[in-house]
Amino acid sequence: MNDNARVGARFGTGPLSRVMALVYSLLVVELLLVLTTLPGLVPLFLLDRHASNLPLVALCALPLGPALSAALYALRHHRPDLTDLNPATLFWRGYRANALGVLAIWVPWLAWLTIVALNLSYFGAAGVPGWWRVPLLLIALGATLWLGNALVITSLFRFRVRDVARLALHFLGYAPGVTLGNVCLLVVAAGIVWVTSEAVLGLLGSVLVLALLRNSRPLVGKVEKEFTA
Repeated sequence: MNDNARVGARFGTGPLSRVMALVYSLLVVELLLVLTTLPGLVPLFLLDRHASNLPLVALCALPLGPALSAALYALRHHRPDLTDLNPATLFWRGYRANALGVLAIWVPWLAWLTIVALNLSYFGAAGVPGWWRVPLLLIALGATLWLGNALVITSLFRFRVRDVARLALHFLGYAPGVTLGNVCLLVVAAGIVWVTSEAVLGLLGSVLVLALLRNSRPLVGKVEKEFTA
């Protein structure tokens, strides 16, 4: 009996089992990411690549916010045990719990980024100096880095929207390693789109979410220690 119990305890907890458990969770989360963003993905791929369609692109991207939040929640609560895997349950739990809170930060970010993109696209018509492109790009980058922090915080913790916004801004400077890592993730994502297509980036969605989560561990630890009971 004791030997059988020890064998049972070891099953599903070894290094290979942990890798297999993670791969399984990533595949399930990726499938659910695609499923929950499909209402926006289908019209997005049908749109012409023209600046006038940028507001429509933003509308198509609305489902992506809650989906990313659910993926962050599911992978955060992932258990590396083959005998205790429930990524789909965790995903839907995170989706239901975080959807409204995430949209409260996702919609303003999309609106702001759309305004910046429209200004950059019709820059010549505005008659402003060319160097204005630089601060506009920096604003877009800063807003996106803020969003990365805000997504992690609102997906894993329960704060008011304004507190999420303040914490996300605070950690841009307080956790420079996290900020730099997120910049690298943005560069990787942009490189994937440049070399391949948006579809390939979408198929790697769960992997990029995991990378964001792993990179944000110092931020998560600080929030748990200093801002939660």
